[in-house]
Amino acid sequence: MEQTKDSRRVSTSTLNWLRAAVLGANDGIVSVSSIILGVAGAISDRHTIFIAGLAGLVAGAFSMAVGEYVSVSSQRDTERAYIAKEKQRLRSDPTHELESLAAAYIAKGVSRATAMQVAQELSAEDALKAHLDAELQLDEDDLNNPLQAALASMASFVGGALIPLVAVLAASRSTRIVVTFVAVLIALTITGYMSATVGGASRSRAILRVVVGGAAAMAATYFVGHLFGTSAL
Repeated sequence: MEQTKDSRRVSTSTLNWLRAAVLGANDGIVSVSSIILGVAGAISDRHTIFIAGLAGLVAGAFSMAVGEYVSVSSQRDTERAYIAKEKQRLRSDPTHELESLAAAYIAKGVSRATAMQVAQELSAEDALKAHLDAELQLDEDDLNNPLQAALASMASFVGGALIPLVAVLAASRSTRIVVTFVAVLIALTITGYMSATVGGASRSRAILRVVVGGAAAMAATYFVGHLFGTSAL
């Protein structure tokens, strides 16, 4: 039983890390490729295109890291506040909390007699753990790590952003748009597949969403860059 709990804990932590990594990679691919193609639509100078893409990579990586850190920190603060409140309730009114725990199992379809027996046995072993699991699906020892999520987002964003950046540098002037576009669509297909695998969702729908969204973003920014790059502004 202890081995099962440990495996589930590791799995939860891994899923949280993978979620941040997949989202970061997808954002890096789409945002930097859109910047690159937008600038490439306006000018043909390779150095300028590279600087624009590099600036997007650095700014996006830090933005993703800070955003993820703030988001996960806020969630963790909320979870800790709930845990502290639950500890206080268990100290001040354990009888009411026992009834509350039994009610949580009754709401899931367990008979009152069985629910009360389960609540008593779980409370005798670890009352706080029983309440957190039944009422909020929380584990005090397995809260999300904001620093880990931030670093995963930053690293994956950089990894994703490097794909269009390398593609536009490696391709010739006449093929750089097509090469970048194709490289990005392939990368988005991979991230869509991974996100669906992590979340247990339909892979085909996930791939379609990210590929269509990424293609639309690149096409729109290229059109805007081309439009304003050739205007008299």
